[in-house]
Amino acid sequence: MPTLLFAAGPALWPEYQHCLPEALAEAGIKADILLETTRPDQIDYIIFAPGGTVTDFTPFTRCKAVLSLWAGVEKYVGNPTLTQPLARMVNHELTEGMVEYVVGHVLAQHLGMQIYRQDGVWRNHIMPPLARERTVAVIGLGELGRAAAQALAALRFRVVGWSQSARDLSGVSCFSGADGLDAALSQSGIAVLLLPLTADTTNLMDAERLARMPAGAALINPGRGALIDDAALLAALDSGQISHATLDVFRTEPLPPDHPYWAHPRVTVTPHVAADTRAGSAARVLAENIRRGEAGEPLLYLVDKTRGY
Repeated sequence: MPTLLFAAGPALWPEYQHCLPEALAEAGIKADILLETTRPDQIDYIIFAPGGTVTDFTPFTRCKAVLSLWAGVEKYVGNPTLTQPLARMVNHELTEGMVEYVVGHVLAQHLGMQIYRQDGVWRNHIMPPLARERTVAVIGLGELGRAAAQALAALRFRVVGWSQSARDLSGVSCFSGADGLDAALSQSGIAVLLLPLTADTTNLMDAERLARMPAGAALINPGRGALIDDAALLAALDSGQISHATLDVFRTEPLPPDHPYWAHPRVTVTPHVAADTRAGSAARVLAENIRRGEAGEPLLYLVDKTRGY
């Protein structure tokens, strides 16, 4: 019987205390679940999230895998003590939530909803293009990016996508590499950032790349805060090069009250709500990976630690 350490922090345990045992039972797994331990050498799997109860993974000599509750692992993938296999969280409800966020905010930008203010002015002369006349770039074609790109294509947007390595996605014009990023951005009326944060993607959207977008384009970032050079974005917003930015993630969270984004008339701030991990479906992903580990099968969603995702 495997022993699991729920090391994602006591605040999260109430969400999982019922659904995790149920998911394990459905997977045919009998397991002992601990919230703390004095015998780390007896732990088979660690369920983890940043801010949890483990920072040094060295004593967990029997641990077969660290199973993250987060889709993004950049906050701890570089921990030198984390030598065990690391699996990130991918589940359909998280993906659905991200798709709904992206589609909702792309449509808001496409329709110009920020133009209509309760100021007594009847602005019925503004006609947006049809979706098939608007190009949306999805920057990052991982699990979330692919789903968002295909949902936008289903609404008849012209969708271009970019990833670091070549992809082939039905209904989406795919680009890769440095030149491909410039090509994708240069035609995007709206760009959506859904990349992991790595050394290569930090400050990806700097002044030069923001300038490559068509004048008046919009930016939506539900990916990672540090994908954007904040000073460069504020300058682009002030000049009108970027007409609006919808930002869900930030370098510092919660976003400090005095941050310029709060008061900027061309910025919409949302408080990191684009795609939460939902305990019920997440528990089933955890249970399946534990089942696989016990059966000697390959784990799902393993992180390539050299790439950082």
